[in-house]
Amino acid sequence: MRARPLLSTPFSLTFSPPKRLSRLKSSFSVKSAMSSTIEHVVLFKVKPDVDPSKVNTMVTNLNGLISLDPVLHLTAGPVLRTGSSLFTFTHMLHSRYNSKSDLDTYSQHPNHLSVVRESVLPICEDIMAVDWVADRTPNTIVIPPGSAVRISFLKLKEDLGEEVKNEVLGVIKGIKENFGGIEEITCGENFSPARAKGFSIASIAIFNGVKEMEEADSNQELLKLQKEKVKEHVESVIVVDYVVPSSPSNL
Repeated sequence: MRARPLLSTPFSLTFSPPKRLSRLKSSFSVKSAMSSTIEHVVLFKVKPDVDPSKVNTMVTNLNGLISLDPVLHLTAGPVLRTGSSLFTFTHMLHSRYNSKSDLDTYSQHPNHLSVVRESVLPICEDIMAVDWVADRTPNTIVIPPGSAVRISFLKLKEDLGEEVKNEVLGVIKGIKENFGGIEEITCGENFSPARAKGFSIASIAIFNGVKEMEEADSNQELLKLQKEKVKEHVESVIVVDYVVPSSPSNL
């Protein structure tokens, strides 16, 4: 389901150019030294009939959290579409960190808590969050504007052992080699179960744009083959597509 269009550009942020330039440079220079990257994804479902100006404010304030010190990358906005028979989300936030402690610092920061309390909770009827340690450090920490992002969450059947989890993760890791157009993909096991609705395996695939994503989807036979490899272990799946907007948070 497509999110409702926003009436005005939601990314009118104020920031210090020298500080952002320094932060951006550090995010690229540090990646070679990082042993891991933390992926943090939050999905939001805005209540029906909410004033669009309040939605704009929420998105603007979420994007403003890029200014917090622990954040390597952050983008938020309306989703392109959601593939799930159980959940429908309208907006998404994706951010990256060097460590779990950095994510925790971000989560507990007064600015973050204020945005959630004042801009998010009053207008959202459902929120889902998943965190995982990426299986590899992304080549590009800051995802370029215009990129199409596909988030996939898997809820595995109960009482599956580590061997099965590793098998499922192995299939996800192999997707990049089997599908053209994917620039990068990371995956991992969720380590923050409180708001994950029982979904334990997560991945993020990055395409140059929507065209490349749709071309990958057109290979129905290969899609079916990949699904068959994990079908017996999976109870349900959520897939969310999102386009990284052009905004000051990505400059």
